[in-house]
Amino acid sequence: MNLLNKLERKFGRFYIQNLMLYIVIGNLIVFIFAYLFPDLPITYYLDFDRDAVLHGQVWRVISFIFYPYNFNPVFMLISCYFYWMIGTHLEQAWGSFRFNVFYLTGIIGTLIGGFITGYATSYYLNLSLFLALAAVFPNMEFLLFFFIPIKAKYLAYVDVAFLLWDFIMCCIAGQWSSVAAILVAFLNIALFFGGGFINKIKDHFRYRKTRKNFKINMTHRDD
Repeated sequence: MNLLNKLERKFGRFYIQNLMLYIVIGNLIVFIFAYLFPDLPITYYLDFDRDAVLHGQVWRVISFIFYPYNFNPVFMLISCYFYWMIGTHLEQAWGSFRFNVFYLTGIIGTLIGGFITGYATSYYLNLSLFLALAAVFPNMEFLLFFFIPIKAKYLAYVDVAFLLWDFIMCCIAGQWSSVAAILVAFLNIALFFGGGFINKIKDHFRYRKTRKNFKINMTHRDD
């Protein structure tokens, strides 16, 4: 995080405010066109394809962010609202610059994986946003099935399990582009929260050691 602090001091004025709102709007626009005009190959020219990029279709390094991964109108609206809400909370907690860096780092990592494997998807990066939210707001409550309150930290376990299951299945199927995208999603979370997690583990062991020493000292006093 020291590097992030330095970057913010030097480039903190360069950011896109409400970044997730623009991404969600872009997804909705593409979805509407694809839904209303199914015969037009709109989405075909938006996803990331290494060979197409190397043959001049360079817009794909950006447009793949707006590729809708669900073509059911109800689920599309729910997922767009969900990602917008997560992005808004993270941006409010971190500030626009840090949220931009988080998402941009994930995109760059995804593109690197895409150039290695031939294909890239932002699907898993978007899923990892919930892990970031749970790390920042672990006690935030969501209504499961619209009436069962459950904390974000518990839903995060489900998200991790889903990502790990997808990772295993993609490895078995040899879908290396998805494997790379999942790894990038986890690495991005580790990059931003790994230091804090390690510090928590160290604090836990320090606490246990202090408590143990306290008990030993109290035992010696009683003797």
